[in-house]
Amino acid sequence: MTIGLEPRGFTWVIARRLAVSERIGGYGFQHRRVRREEEIAWLRAHGVNAVLSLLEGNQNLAAYEKAHLIAANEPLPDLNVEGVKRVLKAMSRMLSKSDRVLLVHRDVIDDTLAGVLAGYLVHSGRIEEPIMATALIQEILKRPLGPEARAAIPLAEGA
Repeated sequence: MTIGLEPRGFTWVIARRLAVSERIGGYGFQHRRVRREEEIAWLRAHGVNAVLSLLEGNQNLAAYEKAHLIAANEPLPDLNVEGVKRVLKAMSRMLSKSDRVLLVHRDVIDDTLAGVLAGYLVHSGRIEEPIMATALIQEILKRPLGPEARAAIPLAEGA
């Protein structure tokens, strides 16, 4: 029996450790409270216990906390050195506990989010070469990374 509703675009980046999806409950006019609750239930049933939102506002944070998820917000409206480093540090901090299973999201899975994920693979030492991180994230997300995403990956090396 399946509990809840799988979030749009949900994908494991690191199996049972780091995942990505679109904003829980949808975004803009598509956002629905009932859908958000169903997606949170699905996340919890699949082991996710922490959420990092890269949205500019604090949307959904209260709902995550109400569901006993560890929740943080690191706004990243666009890719810039300071923002990428801040997000990578937050991801590292949240994943520093061995039992943590983290979901990272923006409204949609775009180049900004893809670049941060590839950057995290380099930043965390899981992959040494940025080109390999690019190839892996392209395979995982089933989409090519544009110039914006590719530009974010080297920022991770010094973060």
